[in-house]
Amino acid sequence: MDPIEIGLWVSGGMLLMVVLGMRVAFAAAMAGLVGLIWIFWAKKGMEWDQLGWALTVAIKTAGQVPHSKVSSQTLSLIPTFILIGFLAYYAGLTKAIFEAAKRWFAWVPGGLAVSTVFATAGFAAVSGASVATAAVFARIAIPEMLKIGYNKQFAAGVVAAGGTLASLIPPSAILVIYAIIVEQDVGKLLLAGFIPGAFSAVVYAVLIIGIAMIWKNVGPPVTGFTWRERFAALPAALPIVAVVVIIIFFVYNPFGDAWGTPTEGGAVGAFIVFCMAVFRGMRLAELKDALLETAKLTVMIFTIIWGVLIYVRFLGFADLPGAFADWISSLETSPMLILICILLAYAVLGMFMDAIGMLLLTLPVVYPAVMALNGGEFVSAADSAFGMSGPMCAIWFGILVVKMAEFCLITPPIGLNCFVVAGVRPDLSVQDVFRGVMPFFVADAVTIGLLVAFPQIVLWLPSLAG
Repeated sequence: MDPIEIGLWVSGGMLLMVVLGMRVAFAAAMAGLVGLIWIFWAKKGMEWDQLGWALTVAIKTAGQVPHSKVSSQTLSLIPTFILIGFLAYYAGLTKAIFEAAKRWFAWVPGGLAVSTVFATAGFAAVSGASVATAAVFARIAIPEMLKIGYNKQFAAGVVAAGGTLASLIPPSAILVIYAIIVEQDVGKLLLAGFIPGAFSAVVYAVLIIGIAMIWKNVGPPVTGFTWRERFAALPAALPIVAVVVIIIFFVYNPFGDAWGTPTEGGAVGAFIVFCMAVFRGMRLAELKDALLETAKLTVMIFTIIWGVLIYVRFLGFADLPGAFADWISSLETSPMLILICILLAYAVLGMFMDAIGMLLLTLPVVYPAVMALNGGEFVSAADSAFGMSGPMCAIWFGILVVKMAEFCLITPPIGLNCFVVAGVRPDLSVQDVFRGVMPFFVADAVTIGLLVAFPQIVLWLPSLAG
């Protein structure tokens, strides 16, 4: 049996384990280890006296993954971005930005829901975790909406969908993971997420206003805020703007050299938010909670990364990514049609897997295929299929798949954000939340379609960085 066949059998077994309910991290690690043993044993002719040798070499090969990846400076971005979000919550910045958004936007139809979307977008700019964003605003925004008569399913759907914006708006843990897997510039990817993230928030807001105008009882507007009250709410929300500006200048300084690396920007941002939290009266117990929640989420993400990268190491020996890329590029079909089919496949796969696990498992195979479709890693814009150079295509595709990951956070049966909102609000069932997010599927489909049709929405900011 050749390595490609071994790769297909092992990958099929891993997907079966995931469908049967095994955690992605453990299914991938187990599949990767078994695959490595099989590959090395096959090289020795599948002789029984060589099985021990194959087992030893496979364990040593797999064992190198955790240390080599944890020692990477790039991964240190993830805990700092997550910590920024939890510290911002305890610093009261979440309530401050929601109050400011409410005073400025609550007067439109569905105003509190629109305010919630813009507030989650603002909070996403200091939080790298969608789950944390959904949990925070389930406590803050849903009671406010229910108090004035919002439909509870709609209110829950707004929070679950709004929480997904943290996947795209920097600082984003998923964008960092994508950059690590495909070995692209983290700074440019973070820059690329700003405009699509803000664009997604605007599309959500337009959808909410349309729904509220058609069904009057879904989300009544809130009036009565004076201009003085609106401007008075802004200073409390300005620290979030300050943190965002600092991170941008560390990633890309439009007036000169960058101040530092994205990792240093994340660390400085976390320190600034920590100082704000202490100044606003954060207690030791709250600091402990923030650190523990950060540690839990970081360990979960790192465990998935470790397990999947063992599987990725096996894929390299099996040469499955190269074979898949050759097959895709040999198809006599429009490259754009193939890309759309790949995105649709992500939508289906996301119904059964969490976003991070899905990207980690698929990117080692799918990414080389997409790059081959465009003409290769180093193709120029003039010679490419999608009208962009290889590095720009990597950034564009990254934003598309992360947007698909956002979509998967609210799709049944395992839309994680929906379970988080239902867990925070005992008066809501998971079914209520899933019903509430259904209209946002349309908004996400429109957003993804526009990002595919108009790549400059994604590429304008990274192109400024050179």
